[in-house]
Amino acid sequence: MDPEIQEMREVILVYLDRSGGLQKFVNDCKKYNDSKQSYAVYRFVISINPSDIAELDATLGNYILHNPLQAAQIFQSVCFVAIKTLSLIEQLQTEAQISILLKPTHLPPLPSYVLSLSAYPFNYTSPRFYMSEGIVIAMGTVTKYTQGARFLCTEETCPFSEGRFRCIRVHCPGATESATVRTDFVCSLCSSPLQEDMKFRVLGDKQIVEMIDAKILNALKGYSTDKSHFRIQAFTLFLRDELANKMTIGNHYRIIGIPACVQNGLQATACIEVTSVQLYKPNGPSFVSDNFKYLLSLTSSSCWRFTAVLANIFASQVVPPGTYNTLKLAVLLSLVQTCEKENADYLDLLIMTSDTLVIDRLLNYSLCLLPRGIRHPPSSDIFPSVSKDKHGSASIQACSAVLAKGGICYIGDLSSYKKDKLELLQSVLESRTTTVFIPGKKYGEEADQQVTVPVQTNFWSFVDVDSSSKKHIQKENFQIGQMDVSLIPVNLVDGFGLLIYNEFLSCRLSSPVVHHILKKAINPEAMLYKVSQQFRTQDYEEFILFARNLHVELSSEAESLIQGYYLASRRVRRDSIHGSTLSASALKILISLAKAHAKLSLRQTVLEEDAVIAILLFESSLTLKHGTSALCVTPNPVFPFDLSDENSLQQRDIYLMQCHHQLLKFIAAYSPGFHINTSEE
Repeated sequence: MDPEIQEMREVILVYLDRSGGLQKFVNDCKKYNDSKQSYAVYRFVISINPSDIAELDATLGNYILHNPLQAAQIFQSVCFVAIKTLSLIEQLQTEAQISILLKPTHLPPLPSYVLSLSAYPFNYTSPRFYMSEGIVIAMGTVTKYTQGARFLCTEETCPFSEGRFRCIRVHCPGATESATVRTDFVCSLCSSPLQEDMKFRVLGDKQIVEMIDAKILNALKGYSTDKSHFRIQAFTLFLRDELANKMTIGNHYRIIGIPACVQNGLQATACIEVTSVQLYKPNGPSFVSDNFKYLLSLTSSSCWRFTAVLANIFASQVVPPGTYNTLKLAVLLSLVQTCEKENADYLDLLIMTSDTLVIDRLLNYSLCLLPRGIRHPPSSDIFPSVSKDKHGSASIQACSAVLAKGGICYIGDLSSYKKDKLELLQSVLESRTTTVFIPGKKYGEEADQQVTVPVQTNFWSFVDVDSSSKKHIQKENFQIGQMDVSLIPVNLVDGFGLLIYNEFLSCRLSSPVVHHILKKAINPEAMLYKVSQQFRTQDYEEFILFARNLHVELSSEAESLIQGYYLASRRVRRDSIHGSTLSASALKILISLAKAHAKLSLRQTVLEEDAVIAILLFESSLTLKHGTSALCVTPNPVFPFDLSDENSLQQRDIYLMQCHHQLLKFIAAYSPGFHINTSEE
């Protein structure tokens, strides 16, 4: 025996003993032994810390990292000796029956161990461990594969025809099913054909996943300041046994695996046999720019001023400061109310507008402030669909809504979608899930399957008022303040958190907007306003990522104000036929708005002032849907006049305080039994 191999064996035994791997191995053996069943293959997963191994023996550490298949054979011999010495598995006969999967906890943080899914050429010829990361864009159903099988020689006089485990085929990384099980194997002793002993075949779970570099998100934003060009290509991952169903479609993962090339007929497919999966969660910025800090200190005298100025100057690269303030505030609130938690507070926006070009530019610009802002291409599906993969199996394809997980999915003009798409969107807005049906007969499965996919994103959309008014006859019995949204199903409109009507009509755009559009057409890169230099796009990206990670709590005053308004509105907004016109999600939307305003104000407690803004925005949305109520807010209640100087901010504060008092009177009149805890008390 090679002295170097013998030394590696001794080091392996020492490492397994020190790391606790030996005890885990003994426990795994006990499970096999207790089953009293003979297997063709006994599979063991051994966790390896490359740093600890390298400290014990650098040669073994290097061998594991760069020759993992050969290293697994050394582990195999150590495990076989341990089983026989300690009599751990009585049924085990030969060393070939042991299958070892080495699972490194990490790899050295060096470029040579990183496999980029967008770099060319893709190095799939080195069968060693690599680390890679990307987003899951397609996922197959879990199927079976052969871990190992026993073969017997068909020649009766051959010793290999006896019922011992001499001819064993075991799955290797990147190998196809035909490499493990097929009918043309021959005996190594007499060259007679081998025949599989079917009762000893060992099956395992297999799942095929498609992953792509996270740079794909930049290509799907529709607008970006990043002008670099890069190559995008998806690659196949094989998840086996304990790793099956460890990935979720749309998530960002870091994986460790061994690249391989799978031959499928005349085609060769580059793939990665995964050994380790880790969910990747990038850390958000822990700071905001000095200019934002200074602005926050300047406006600290009022809880309303900071967000007012923020909305006033936002997106000055696309629209002039002071225009579309209500819409820009709503966009900012929706941006900070994004996260990947299961029970997140969502804030969807539906905009009624005649200025589709300007609104589209504003929303496109805002998308790019988040890592996951997806502009949905009209030619594809919004929600997951099923198709056949390269192997003929069913594969669920991630579409715009799933790729926008924890961000924004901008779906464009809502009136351009057909009835079935709108009904599906309504269902998703209500449940935040979508169900994918997989017909078994079509994809070679025994039974049909239904897979539920979570949809964790905010939706933005708009309706072209001019276009929609030509497609149908407008109703005549409108309430005061109500807009005609009959082209869109009522339940779908209610599914969006906010319905917003922008300030300007296309036939009379404001002078600043016209000047801005003309100047930008002449010089697209020009900085037209000083605030564009003081508050750059990058500053807003950092600000939004910081604000959305804030954990906020409702104060008792804010909670009672929201609940009081909700109860009073349910009494006021009702008719004898349909009951209350408030949607079932109204209270949740109000709380989401209030929390978003607190985050945007960089506070961790939701105050009454936040609740007032939330209620005014929501009441304005209700007025557009159903007409005015006894609360009777103005058409633009959050920004009743232009913000040009300190005096206008002071006037707005006075106006909002009056709205607060009016709101308290409204609650007292229409929800008389409800007591409100206010800060004034």
